[in-house]
Amino acid sequence: MVLVIGVYMVAGNIVNGVGGGSVGLAKGAVPGAYRALIQKWGNRCSAINPALLAAQLYQESGFDPDVVSHADARGIAQFIPSTWASHGIDGDGDGDRDIWDPNDAIPSAASYDCALAKDVKNVPGDVTNNMLAAYNAGPYRVIRSGGVPAIRETQNYVKTIRTLEKSFAAPVTRVDPSKQAAGAIYFAQKKLGTPYLWGGNGTAEQGGRFDCSGLTKAAYESVGITLPRVANDQYNAGPHPSRDELLPGDLVFFSPDKNNSRAIDHVGIYVGGGYMIDAPFTGAVIRFDPVDTRKYFGATRVTEDGAKALPTTV
Repeated sequence: MVLVIGVYMVAGNIVNGVGGGSVGLAKGAVPGAYRALIQKWGNRCSAINPALLAAQLYQESGFDPDVVSHADARGIAQFIPSTWASHGIDGDGDGDRDIWDPNDAIPSAASYDCALAKDVKNVPGDVTNNMLAAYNAGPYRVIRSGGVPAIRETQNYVKTIRTLEKSFAAPVTRVDPSKQAAGAIYFAQKKLGTPYLWGGNGTAEQGGRFDCSGLTKAAYESVGITLPRVANDQYNAGPHPSRDELLPGDLVFFSPDKNNSRAIDHVGIYVGGGYMIDAPFTGAVIRFDPVDTRKYFGATRVTEDGAKALPTTV
């Protein structure tokens, strides 16, 4: 968190001059309890969209409405109380403004985003970039600089958030294949037959054993891409091809809840022909398994920028 609510928003909000309504949410990327709220309030102004708002909430809290940061930022949108006092709204119309209630906090986050966009609306350049820069460095610096200021932290912040938004947006065209996919598959193939170990990262102390997300993390690490440790965060490491667009190297995910990526409990590496390499469970070995099961959730085409944009902790 940098200033107030961690408005982790990204480009894609304006497509050919069309505002937020042109961007849809990726399948299951948002917990079902918040999807309607994010879809509604993510279209509050043309500078934001639902995928952008989802990226903000994921980055700040991992969609956890009870989290408190070391800076006393609170709730799903990570408002600091003093900022909540001036920017919090009664989103659900129940007569109060509750910083802990997603029904108030999510609308407040969107409203604050739009207020920042209004502050810098006359600044040249992309309105979302300028809004993000205003959040990070303050509107005055953006206005004075005539756009994103030449501050490394602010420039990195804008780039990071623009990238993260893509993992929450439903793709509108075919997703480009990953250049590192073949190397990740090669790594996983060399591990076939290795016994499963819960929490395994493949270290010497662990006998070179892996669990499911430990294997996928190591496979992509072998080609220079660092993924988060757990499967439900790995889901956000890039855009999401549909089932009929799967390519070798895509990560494939499984969940008991088809509406919530935070419930993902298994991941493998797609190798083609309807099969993946995965580390399935205790007592099994790394092996080929079919992708098309009742728990199949979706896929991610890992990108280097997408992986870099993910927070280290959520």
